[in-house]
Amino acid sequence: MFDTLMRKLLPCAVGIALAGCAGTDSVVVGAVPDDYRTNHPIVISERDKTLDLPVGTSTLQMTPDQASAIRGFLSEYADNGAPRVTVLSPSGSVNAAVAQSVAMQFAEFMRREGVPAGHIQHLSYNATGEGSPPIRLAYPVMEASVGQCGRWPEDILDNADNRHFANFGCSYQQNLAAQVANPNDFLGPRKVTSIDAENRAEAIGRYKRGQVSQIFRSQSEINY
Repeated sequence: MFDTLMRKLLPCAVGIALAGCAGTDSVVVGAVPDDYRTNHPIVISERDKTLDLPVGTSTLQMTPDQASAIRGFLSEYADNGAPRVTVLSPSGSVNAAVAQSVAMQFAEFMRREGVPAGHIQHLSYNATGEGSPPIRLAYPVMEASVGQCGRWPEDILDNADNRHFANFGCSYQQNLAAQVANPNDFLGPRKVTSIDAENRAEAIGRYKRGQVSQIFRSQSEINY
């Protein structure tokens, strides 16, 4: 009798369980596919690195401060493939004649600093009516950058989808792009350089023979 009752109740129990499952909604977490690296990608692009050097109407030659500034300006020149350097001199201004002469001195100084003569071009820009406009030096460089931060298209508290706000991660990406010395590293790894086998063998040999420097011994927790 008990077995008969169980056989009658079992289909009802299964039906009730399936009915309960049929009414369940699947929940999708919106934060999973949301990535700040996608919203604020680091982009490699070319821009002009510039240096403006003021020239007074009584200036006759390049000053030591200007020479120091040009050296700093050219510090990354070779790393960017030795591109063409443009020397822009003002025309129509009260210091135009002096600026032309000093610009030639700038070009000669850059040649001594390693810029090929054929990679320097002289141009002028209209500065009529201006007092003492500067001489501008410029050459293209590769730069890693991120789009403009500070986007707040909506209230960050109105976030029922559990997604991070639009500006999330932008400053982090900006700082990372600014800190990397070579922007090309974002595009892929560099080729591994060959090892100095002789120096490595000498270092390992000294370690095996216990020929450790006194400075290393004093800082080490191991007794050699």
